[in-house]
Amino acid sequence: MVEDVVNPAGEHSGQFGALGLHLADPRVEASVLGVLDRVETELRASVASADPLVTDAARHLLEAGGKRFRPLLVALCAQFGDPDTAQVVPAAVVMELTHLATLYHDDVMDEAAVRRGAPSANSRWTNSVAILVGDYLFARAADVAADLGPEAVRLQARTFARLVHGQIAETVGPRDTDPVAHYLHVIAEKTGSLIATSARFGGMFGGAPAAQVEALAGYGEIIGVAFQLSDDLLDIASESMQSGKTPGTDLREGVPTLPVLYALASDDLDAASVRLREILATGPLVDDALHAEALTLLRESPALKRARETVRSYAEDARARLAPLPDTPARRALESLCDYIADRTS
Repeated sequence: MVEDVVNPAGEHSGQFGALGLHLADPRVEASVLGVLDRVETELRASVASADPLVTDAARHLLEAGGKRFRPLLVALCAQFGDPDTAQVVPAAVVMELTHLATLYHDDVMDEAAVRRGAPSANSRWTNSVAILVGDYLFARAADVAADLGPEAVRLQARTFARLVHGQIAETVGPRDTDPVAHYLHVIAEKTGSLIATSARFGGMFGGAPAAQVEALAGYGEIIGVAFQLSDDLLDIASESMQSGKTPGTDLREGVPTLPVLYALASDDLDAASVRLREILATGPLVDDALHAEALTLLRESPALKRARETVRSYAEDARARLAPLPDTPARRALESLCDYIADRTS
């Protein structure tokens, strides 16, 4: 899923630039930052428990930071109605608590040792504690959603169901389906779903017209998938830590991202393509020499070019979803995300 790089909570300097989001209107920027500040306060209150261990573990990832992309999207999409509506902040809290809960569960399934530059909850405590804290955060999200009304509860529950379906699909693999179609489905379920609901919550609780709420939700789904796919490409194409991790990490761990899947599905008979398929078919590339060779071949491959075209297609699709919205600073900010995703992997 789209991961947040470290950005200490409450410190918004450079936050929008890190996301490729441009807020040219000072009033919109002040409004969005105001929502995010209130969200931070509410998040800390929401994870508190009578048990100090639960509070400590639940605040662990919260205090490690993150871009708060989902609350940001809630705040920005609320601009199409009244962003000062009392329900906007708790709606953003619901989305971030749900997202945080998935990270605790992901780290257990991935046996991760580090998250956001700090020891993961499962490595600091145990897998059992991390799973239960994730469950606790889901419960807290549902509790906050209950104050927003039955529709909010229903939407959060359905989003949670999609997240679970996506995780199950990823765990069992493509089975009899096309690996690329399966991968795109997993991303839509695990990443696109929560970002779509974040955009929907912003418009809905800001009081935007129904047609605009639907447009925002459609945009959120597609932009979420596009972000994840662009991260896949950066893991291959970047020479730096631009993606938030060491380039080639997915290759080393045997994670089948889009460029790899395209390469494996290719029937190109040139020597480079054949050699690349041979290496990728061996699984996780823990051997340094094979890893370096595969990374070099992928960077020059038709598969990477095709993956770039796919990312650009998603970015343009996301932009098209904004057509029903009025031409405002908020819409232009959402469009800037499309430009950023299309350009960051070019």
